[in-house]
Amino acid sequence: MKRYGKYIKPYFGAFILGPLLMLTEVAGEIMLPKLMSMIINNGVAQRNVQYILSVGGLMILATLVMAIGGIGGAYFSVKAAVSFTSDLRADLFSKVQEFSFKNIDAYSTGSLVTRLTNDIQQVQNVLMMGLRMAMRAPGMFIGALLMAFMMNARLAVVILVVIPLLTAAIAVILKTAFPRFTAMQKKLDQLNSGIQEALTNVRVIKSFVRGSYEEKRFAGANEELKESSLDAFKVVILNMPIMMLMMNITTLGVVWFGGKQILAGSMPVGDLTAFTSYIVQILMSLMMLAMVLLQSSRALASLRRITEVLDTQISLSDEGCALPQKRVNSGSVEFKDVTFRYYKENKEAVLSHISFKVESGQVLGIIGSTGSGKTTLVQMIPRLYDTDRGQVLVDGVDVRDYSLKNLRDGVGMVLQKNVLFSGTIMENLMWGDSAASREEILAASKAAQADPFVSSFTEGYLTELGQGGVNVSGGQKQRLCIARALLKKPRILILDDSTSAVDTATEAKIRESFGTTLKGATKIIIAQRISSVIDADQILVLDEGKIVGLGSHEQLLKDCGPYQEIYYSQMDREVSA
Repeated sequence: MKRYGKYIKPYFGAFILGPLLMLTEVAGEIMLPKLMSMIINNGVAQRNVQYILSVGGLMILATLVMAIGGIGGAYFSVKAAVSFTSDLRADLFSKVQEFSFKNIDAYSTGSLVTRLTNDIQQVQNVLMMGLRMAMRAPGMFIGALLMAFMMNARLAVVILVVIPLLTAAIAVILKTAFPRFTAMQKKLDQLNSGIQEALTNVRVIKSFVRGSYEEKRFAGANEELKESSLDAFKVVILNMPIMMLMMNITTLGVVWFGGKQILAGSMPVGDLTAFTSYIVQILMSLMMLAMVLLQSSRALASLRRITEVLDTQISLSDEGCALPQKRVNSGSVEFKDVTFRYYKENKEAVLSHISFKVESGQVLGIIGSTGSGKTTLVQMIPRLYDTDRGQVLVDGVDVRDYSLKNLRDGVGMVLQKNVLFSGTIMENLMWGDSAASREEILAASKAAQADPFVSSFTEGYLTELGQGGVNVSGGQKQRLCIARALLKKPRILILDDSTSAVDTATEAKIRESFGTTLKGATKIIIAQRISSVIDADQILVLDEGKIVGLGSHEQLLKDCGPYQEIYYSQMDREVSA
């Protein structure tokens, strides 16, 4: 837990002041029963109005001090807790941003969202409660116990019998609660993942009329969370009744034995009133501690999940890079006997013994059946994954010798799944270059054939896009993503089936524009249509993670069986169409 000390240090004053100011409230609460007993014993019994007024004035003053201390303690406790978790949430988000694709694959999106929101909130809640009760509960317990013994040691023995019983009950409750809260958080992960998936793909759900199926699936996950939550909170529910039972039994015992002492003349009436108040304070302080510990058991389960993310070993980092200052210049790419598995334990490789070279300024087309490893192959150039064996070279330098920033700055990639963010079209395009001028944005947009449809919008480039770009078509989304990549002016441009939703005429114009907008840059194009790569300097044919053909269109059409099969199947479709 030493790692969390850095989140306390900036707010150390608030962490100290919060509990200390709560002590003033405790001091007042301890004084009030004693002052009340003095009023009853000396004021009421002797009908001394002046005495009642003077002691009553002290009680009002004590109440005011309690109020000031309570407000101050609550403020600093909240400030400390909120600031602590705010910094923790920021670091947790930064850690997730550092994740490689391999790290991301180890967690569900729903799980990461839960850890960044619900788990952080649980830690915040227990911190707020803990700081307020850290001094209050123990202070009240010790203070009230001392006052009870000072007033009547014989009667206070009743409390000593009850305390061990309560402590044992609390220990059993805590031991039972912790694993149940852990299980509940896992069920919450599953529910969040399901919700996110359903909302992200709502259009697909509606188009296939699968709403009822998704409702049933959600109902199942929701029911599991409900049962898990009930299972956990059953334990919490037991806490209050047990405490109240113990409190009432103890109070009855005190009143019974105290009443006998009053009748015997060995105890004033006011002292019994005060003693009863102290008994309630002692038991209330134990209840507070029990609630803090119960909440802590839930927060500890959350903290372990947060720590798991923070302790995740980043599979890709700059550590050990030999040339941290080097940048991508020419853009040549070479694969040397590259083999890759997503998981080390997998026997079958996704890519096996891949070797080829693309010179600077050349166009490489990659074609192959679905699942042949095309996307995985290009993701190794900007180090989204690392090879198991072999080397990937950019400008003749192993990609692992670049800093990740410099390497990825030199590579523009339009992913298979096009992603746009909420904000304006211009803001999305400026992801490519945050300092780009309007002229540069327009030039990139025209090159990607996006300008005509953007200009047709009422707001033009200031048109707001919904989350994920839901208010533009698939083809429009692809063209905007290409424009964004062009604006980056990369030395290596990778298009991963990025024109599949664009008609062939528009696609041809986009390819033609590359000759002027990215002259000298290396272009790597993954495509399903041979027409998309037919003019490439080289075409690489993949099948089941292996290279089965490499050469120009003419060479492959002559010598490569798998390429011939793809070509003639597409030609037949075009003829029949």
